[in-house]
Amino acid sequence: KRWTPSSTSNNKAATSNALSNGNILPAARKALSKEDDAKLIFGTVFSLKRMVRQLGGEDDSFLSYRTGEYKLHYYETPTNIKFVMLTDTKTNNLRIVLHQIWANLYVEFVVKNPLSPAEHPGGVGVSNELFELGLESFISQVLTA
Repeated sequence: KRWTPSSTSNNKAATSNALSNGNILPAARKALSKEDDAKLIFGTVFSLKRMVRQLGGEDDSFLSYRTGEYKLHYYETPTNIKFVMLTDTKTNNLRIVLHQIWANLYVEFVVKNPLSPAEHPGGVGVSNELFELGLESFISQVLTA
């Protein structure tokens, strides 16, 4: 989902996970499907995580990287759930924000929900209305802060 300061909870037409602090991410690259974007992001994160561990040791971890067009923020939970957010290049580290999304929203609305599936196979994302509404509200607060 793409969030901008002017987006509302009714605007669900965006094609990628992104947060922009006032600057919309450039659309100069060729448009890919959500599935292709997800595969590219997964491959990039997997490769960078592995490279960081090989070069720096087991205690080092991958947090983010920046290109000329975007910055990718990464947070992995103790249970190996991965949270990734793309932002504009000027955004500071969002590790704390991603941790809060996990601890305050994902755990509360997905993990503790007995009706929510424990696994999301095949790249199917979380389909939980309370989680989505909480995330929308939280991101709106982050954008206005």
